[in-house]
Amino acid sequence: MAMFSTGVLVLTSPLHTLPLRIAPVLTSAAQVVERTLYVHLHPGLNLGSAAQARPVYVPAVPDVSSLISKLYSNAADVCSHLDVRVLLTNIRNHSLGGNPFPAPQTLTHSPEVVLTDFVVQDSSQSNVVKQCLHTYAEHCYACTPALVPVLLSPQLDSDVEEQEGGTSELVDTYSDVVVGGTFDRLHGAHKTLLNISCLLADKRFLIGVSDRDLLKNKVLKELIEPYNLRVARLREFLQDIKPCLHYDIVPLGDPYGPSITDTNLQCIVVSEETRKGGEAVNRKRLENGLPGLVLHVIQLIKDAHHSDIEEEKISSSSFRTRLLGTLLSPPKENLHIPRLPYVIGLTGGTGSGKSSIARRLEALGAARIDSDQLGHETYRPGAPAYSRVVQQFGTDILNEDGTINRRQLGKKVFGDKEKLKGLTDIVWPEIALLVKKQIREAGEKGKTVCVVDAAVLLEAGWTDMVHEVWVAIIPEKEAVSRIMQRDGMSEEDAWRRLASQWTNAEQVRHANVVLCTLWEPEVTQRQVEKAWELLQKRIPGSRKSPLLHK
Repeated sequence: MAMFSTGVLVLTSPLHTLPLRIAPVLTSAAQVVERTLYVHLHPGLNLGSAAQARPVYVPAVPDVSSLISKLYSNAADVCSHLDVRVLLTNIRNHSLGGNPFPAPQTLTHSPEVVLTDFVVQDSSQSNVVKQCLHTYAEHCYACTPALVPVLLSPQLDSDVEEQEGGTSELVDTYSDVVVGGTFDRLHGAHKTLLNISCLLADKRFLIGVSDRDLLKNKVLKELIEPYNLRVARLREFLQDIKPCLHYDIVPLGDPYGPSITDTNLQCIVVSEETRKGGEAVNRKRLENGLPGLVLHVIQLIKDAHHSDIEEEKISSSSFRTRLLGTLLSPPKENLHIPRLPYVIGLTGGTGSGKSSIARRLEALGAARIDSDQLGHETYRPGAPAYSRVVQQFGTDILNEDGTINRRQLGKKVFGDKEKLKGLTDIVWPEIALLVKKQIREAGEKGKTVCVVDAAVLLEAGWTDMVHEVWVAIIPEKEAVSRIMQRDGMSEEDAWRRLASQWTNAEQVRHANVVLCTLWEPEVTQRQVEKAWELLQKRIPGSRKSPLLHK
C-alpha cells in the first residue's frame, strides 16, 4: 500500500476495549502513514450506516483521560517515528448536544488518508463503510481533495481479556489551567501532559516554557531547541488538538513564573516527578494571599527504548542523547576542495575529549591530522613562521638552543587580544598549509576520510577546507575538573582558560555532528561508531551514499 505523509485515525471501538487495541491499531496505521497521525475518538461510531455516521460530542469521562495516556505510551513503543496528536474538539464534559464541527476544522497538516479500526463483519459492506468513513472525515476536518479511506486490519491478541467499562462520571474541569516545562522536541510525555491539560481547561491554558537560567543544568543543554522554535511547535500542537481554548505561552526564568501570581488560575497539571514543584507553587500562592491550585497528577510514561545512560521515563534529555553522532544539520557543498578524501573538521574546547574521539575515528579507518602537532612544527627554527614570530615578540622568547619557548610566548600574548591576534595571523595560515598538505598526502594513499583535529577550527576560519564540522562538548564543570587534573592548574586558572575559548553553544551552532565524552569510554565509542556508520552513507561514491555523481 502507498505511504501517506499525514493521516487521521478514527477510533470507533468502545472505550473499555480500546486500551487493548491501541498498540496493534497504531502498528497497522504506521504501515500507511509516515509523518503525522491525528487521532479522532468516537467510541461506538457505526460506519456501516450513513445515517448514523455523524460526529457527536464524546463525554469526557476518566476513561478518555486514561486512554490518552495509553495511546501516547503505545505510540512511543510501536511508532515512535510518527508525530501522533490526539484531537479533542469533539470531547467535552458539558453541552453534549449539537454538532462539534459546524465547519471542518483546519489542521496544520491536511490529512491525505483516513483510517479506522471499525470492524467490517461482512466484506461486501467494505465499500459502504469506506464511503461513510470518507464522508465522516470530511465533515470533521479539512482534508486533501483526494482523501483515501483505509480500513485497518490490526493483528489483535484474542487471548487477552477486555477490560471492564469505567465510571460514567465526567472529569472535573477548570476555567484556567497551568503547566510548566522545557518542551524540547515534543514527545509522548509532553503530549500527554498537554492533552490532559486541554481536556481539563474550559477557557484558558497557561504554559510556562523554561528559558535561560532554568536551562543551565539540563543534560546536553547546547542541543535544546531555541525558545522561539519550542513555542512555535507548542502553539501548532495545541491549536490542532483544541482550537477553542485561549493559549498563553510565556517564558519561565524561575521555577514559578505567573503560577504564583495569576488570580484566575484554578488547576496545575504535574507529573509524578514534578508533584513537589506543584506543591511549592501552592505554598507560594498562599504566601501571596491566593488560593491554592488543584493538583492534577499524571503518570510518567516509561521509555521502552532507553539505553544505559538514559532515564527510564520518556524525557527530552534522552532524545538529546540520541542525537549525539547523528547529522544535526546537512553539510554545505564546498566547491573549493575535492570531494575525496572527505574531510571532517573535529573541534571542541579544552578538556572536551576531541583528541580521544579523533583517535577512535583513526582506528575505524580515518586519516588523523593533528593540527596542534603541526602548530609545534611552525615554531621550529627554519620554519616560515619562526623568524616572523621572533621578530614580532623579541628574542627573550627563545630558549638557549634557539627554539621558541611557547610557555614564555604564551605569557606575552595571554590577556592581550591585539598581541594574540598578531601571533595567530602569523601561525594559523602556516598550520593551514600543513593541514592541506597532509590531506593531499592522505588522498594519495587512498584514504577516503580525513579527520582534522583542530581546537581553533572555527576561530581560524578553517571550515573552508573541510566538508563537515564535528564538535565535541562537555559540561563546563567537568571540563574544569579535567583541565585541573591533566595540567595541574588551579580551579581559577582552569575557568579562565575555558572562558578564553568559544563556548559549547557557540561551537554547536556551527556543527553538523555533535559528540560528548561525559560518560564511560564505551559510551563514547558507541557514539563514534554510530557517527562513522552514518558518515559512510554521506561519502560521495560510497555504495551507501545517496549523493549523485555529478
